[in-house]
Amino acid sequence: MFDDVAPKYDVVNDVLSMGQTRRWRKVVVEAMEVSKGQRVLDLAAGTGTSSEPYADAGIDVIACDFSLGMLKVGKRRRPDIDFIAGDATNLPFADNTFDATTISFGLRNVNEPKKALQEMLRVTKPGGRLVIAEFSQPVVPLWRTMYTEYLMRALPAIAVKVASNPDAYVYLAESIRAWPDQDHLAAWLQDAGWDNVTYRNLTGGIVAVHRAFKPVTAENGAAAIAAHKGPVAKLRRNITR
Repeated sequence: MFDDVAPKYDVVNDVLSMGQTRRWRKVVVEAMEVSKGQRVLDLAAGTGTSSEPYADAGIDVIACDFSLGMLKVGKRRRPDIDFIAGDATNLPFADNTFDATTISFGLRNVNEPKKALQEMLRVTKPGGRLVIAEFSQPVVPLWRTMYTEYLMRALPAIAVKVASNPDAYVYLAESIRAWPDQDHLAAWLQDAGWDNVTYRNLTGGIVAVHRAFKPVTAENGAAAIAAHKGPVAKLRRNITR
């Protein structure tokens, strides 16, 4: 499904969100608080739109996604970014590899999101952060009702006119409506082992940005110091075209 929508994916997102995706992604980058010399894992990176701000700032970013179609579109557009095909529930990276990990609008598409949260913890360095942007539940009842109507009625109708695979956006609407609210996702993060979990509502709660940190312990702190500091192990297919 994502392979099919890849060529027009970013344009359709801008249309369906009324341009809000750019603001949401900017908030994610700010919450990451990474700088040149650090290493970032961008999961569900798709065509690499979410990875570009890091690459443009000279940050070592890996764009990882399950969809080869998405990655190929991204690689053609940004050949300077490393695009890696991989499964969020079985990441092709060593323990304690990344200073920060992020996933935007992709966690709800993972079959086992709780397992994915544990995998993100594994590959993030002790003291490193995780930032998740995901559709959530509007906090004002009237706004929630209006938003649900838009999701289930207007969004699929618009997708028919602008998307290459309109059925994919029916799935999009249904997956958003079925996704847990902000507090439930925060609880999942804590259960997975993340610490200092906070979240920020955007656009009235249509989107929530969660941030958490990997705890530093005597055991994982020593492991991080001894961790391999060379190129990231690429155990999945590296997208070259």
